[in-house]
Amino acid sequence: MFPGANADVDDAAYVVVGAPLDVSTSFQPGARFGPDRVRRFARGFEDYDHHTDQSFVSLDVADAGDVHAWDAAEEYLDFLEAELRDVVRDDAVPLLVGGEHTVTAAGVAAVDPDVLVVLDAHLDLREELDGNPWSHATVTRHALETVDEAVVLGARAGSDAEWERANEADVTVVPPEDVSEWTPDFDGDAYLSVDIDAADPGFAPGTGTPEPFGLTPREMRRVVRDVAPRAAGFDVVEVNDGDDGQAPVLAAKLLRAFVFAHASSR
Repeated sequence: MFPGANADVDDAAYVVVGAPLDVSTSFQPGARFGPDRVRRFARGFEDYDHHTDQSFVSLDVADAGDVHAWDAAEEYLDFLEAELRDVVRDDAVPLLVGGEHTVTAAGVAAVDPDVLVVLDAHLDLREELDGNPWSHATVTRHALETVDEAVVLGARAGSDAEWERANEADVTVVPPEDVSEWTPDFDGDAYLSVDIDAADPGFAPGTGTPEPFGLTPREMRRVVRDVAPRAAGFDVVEVNDGDDGQAPVLAAKLLRAFVFAHASSR
């Protein structure tokens, strides 16, 4: 259980759902261990948040456990979407913990927001990778089938075709050097996705496809706090077991930052 997520699922305002999908990782596997590691490395946090003057345990957060993953990604995503729709129908905010970034497609489909805001080192706009149309590198393209706009913060890698796709009107890319100046400027509800590889690998080496020259944890936290009041769903993904806890502790802290900022705005 995520520490402090003591509410009953049926009465919760926020529901943590683990999605340990790990079938398309193209470099360093291990994302299946992400949900467990994020929960484990959250154990050392204080319950109280001075920034918002709130206690995490008082915010009606529940942990619904993991949705067991299998190899057929498209079928799994359909099942995961149905589970997350149940959370949304109960008027709760889903807090999805991956797993590879592909799981965001299920979160977006369940929440049906206007905008996807994603912290990511990669554009993830491919139509396929190695013949797989449901690769983790395709998730933003899949999300654009649901949302009106995708805002990718911290992107610094992508194929030539992806950069060309990113030039279209429904995609905004903010490079790492400009993220500190970015503020939300969109209409409607958002879904916020945090790929932990948005962080410079010096801060979070435990991820599938680390990419240098990334964001600082403080920059990522500011984005999470700024977007949270306008978000109807959240996920943090791509944490694996390849470090001593740097990636999962950052992921867990950003999840909590989202809940504190969202609850404070309600």
